[in-house]
Amino acid sequence: MSFSFSSHLEVSALKQYICLSSEPWGAVPTRTQQLMTRLRGAEVLFFEPPASGKSKDYKKPGRKMRPGLTVYTLPSVLEVDEKHTRLFAMSQRRLARFILDKLSRHRFRESVLWTTSPGQVHLLDLLPCKGVIYDCDRAWSAFPLEWESDLALSADVIFAASPGLIDRLSPCNDNLALLPGGVNYPMFSRDGLPTPPELRGVRAPVLGWAGTIHRDTDLTPALQAVRDLPDCAFVFVGAVDEKNPLFPLLREFPNVAFTGFKPLVDLPDYLGRFDVCLDFLRRRDVGSDIIPCRIYEYLSTGKPIVSMLYEDQVEEFPDVIYGAHTPQEYAQLCQRALSEAGDWARRRRRDYGEAAAWSGRADEVCRILGSIGLY
Repeated sequence: MSFSFSSHLEVSALKQYICLSSEPWGAVPTRTQQLMTRLRGAEVLFFEPPASGKSKDYKKPGRKMRPGLTVYTLPSVLEVDEKHTRLFAMSQRRLARFILDKLSRHRFRESVLWTTSPGQVHLLDLLPCKGVIYDCDRAWSAFPLEWESDLALSADVIFAASPGLIDRLSPCNDNLALLPGGVNYPMFSRDGLPTPPELRGVRAPVLGWAGTIHRDTDLTPALQAVRDLPDCAFVFVGAVDEKNPLFPLLREFPNVAFTGFKPLVDLPDYLGRFDVCLDFLRRRDVGSDIIPCRIYEYLSTGKPIVSMLYEDQVEEFPDVIYGAHTPQEYAQLCQRALSEAGDWARRRRRDYGEAAAWSGRADEVCRILGSIGLY
């Protein structure tokens, strides 16, 4: 697929970006963090959402994350419906005044506005900007459709994380580019990593999951595999919502371990001990074609991957991922993955992981922005 980018904007040396993030700056880097930290030679003011409650975080000085990248927390505003025109406008003006103050302090002029959520559309007319970018990494069903339509219409370019999102936004804008999720490939592709303390005594084959287990994560395939493969160890690395209905059942099995949250820097050590990487579905994501970054992390290790598929799902990487449609098939494919022979699939997975490196994703962003005068 090829994209044609047209714009009235003239090429300039402008490299100042106002980034309105939909998520806080965190120890586990988000898509927005990954891209912003890789805009070489650019100045970025990164505005994270307001902290909850009556937090005064917005009064704190900006946090400098790297040369040219400073993070600020937006002030809290009244959560009012748009139909309350006056109150809604007051809230948006408060956010704009805060951002304008920081722009003045950093001497930003005619910056490029990087948006990540339909709710940010109301700031477009309140902030001075030379161009607008909309980076869409999910289907925003919680916002009115008109908000996203207006944002998409105003954007000079839209980056979309999946073909489905491109189809969703294409009626509003012709300048769309597919930009899937990514991975810190050098971190996850290393060999010879130390075994984490919790796994040093494990001699059985390890089938592992890395990521948060949400309340709606469907663990039915995991339960089936645990029962069918009693001589294997199943390790779940990451935070767990204990209200997940199958969590209490799984933790009773002697061959199952939950490690809890682990810092990102330690995660490759756990994946390095896995013999097979496991992927499950969230019920809220059924029908989505967005590839989780976890899959790219798994691919970067080269390890076999067993994934659960929803009905009629188009398989991603069918040549190197074992895709199951039922819990019984999932358990069978776990057994097959354990006996995978040769290194062709391993090398192929790493090729896919390398192609998804965040450095490459950011290079593509810079290339596209440069072609329309926004980088």
